[in-house]
This record gives sequence, C-alpha cells and structure tokens, in this order.
Amino acid sequence: MIDIDEVVEKLSRLSYEEALAYWIKSEREEAEFYRELAERAKNLGLPQSLVETFEKLSKDSEKHAKELTRLFRESYSREPESEIPPIEVLSVLEKFERADQVEEVLKTAMESELIAMNAYKTLAEKVSDPKLRELYLKLAEVERTHYEALKREYEKLGG
Repeated sequence: MIDIDEVVEKLSRLSYEEALAYWIKSEREEAEFYRELAERAKNLGLPQSLVETFEKLSKDSEKHAKELTRLFRESYSREPESEIPPIEVLSVLEKFERADQVEEVLKTAMESELIAMNAYKTLAEKVSDPKLRELYLKLAEVERTHYEALKREYEKLGG
C-alpha cells in the first residue's frame, strides 16, 4: 500500500517541471488502470454503463497524458520521468474477479480518487509557487470528476 503522507511530502518538494512529469506518469497509469477495469467489467457481464464509465475515465486520462506530454516536451525538450508512485491508482484489480465484487471495487476506486483529490488540495495550500498551486488545483479537479463518475455508477448499482 502507498503511504499517502509520504507521497504528499515528496510532491510538496517538487518543482513545476517535476510535478508535471509526475502528473503525466499518474495519468498514464490511471488510463491503464481504468482500461483494465473496463475489460474486467465487460468480461464479467456487468452493466454496459459501468464498462463505458471505466472506458471514458481511461480515455480521459490518456488524453490528459498526451496533452501534458506534448506541453512537457515543448517546455523542457525531453521526455517526462517520475519515480513517485501515483496517489490515485490503488491495486484493486486482484480483488475484482467476480461480478459480485463490483461494489467493493467501485468503493475502493472512489476512495482512491477522494484521497488523491484531498492530497492535491493540500499540496495546493502548501506550495508557494502560484504555477504549482494552479497545477495541483487542476489535478484535484480532475480527480473530483473521476470520483463523481464512479459515484454515479455506484449509486446505479444500489450502493
């Protein structure tokens, strides 16, 4: 399990360039995470709206990663790299082997998005660089929209 406080502490010491690289890595991993959840949901015969929500979250994350990578390359003339683990990608896939586990998986994914949102809000308050503050507030907003999409699906399932 990721130590959130440790990750937040590491993130609070990053430059804008390093934070942008971190965000790109996070978006790439999140895209893969939601792609795998969509595939698993489809294979388990779960509602199409759930599959589509996971696919949309994956595509959104992939789109963000591509846009941010282009920005990073233009700004720094190199590829983005980060060693800090993403806050929002929790390892729930191994818990998702049966259709009856979908509510637990959604709850865990929602919790992960909330943790990430709150961590980014905390970071926005901690950093003195206005550009970094704006970056972390954008990250928090992205995670909030992910949480809301997951919550809608959870409520459809009766959660």
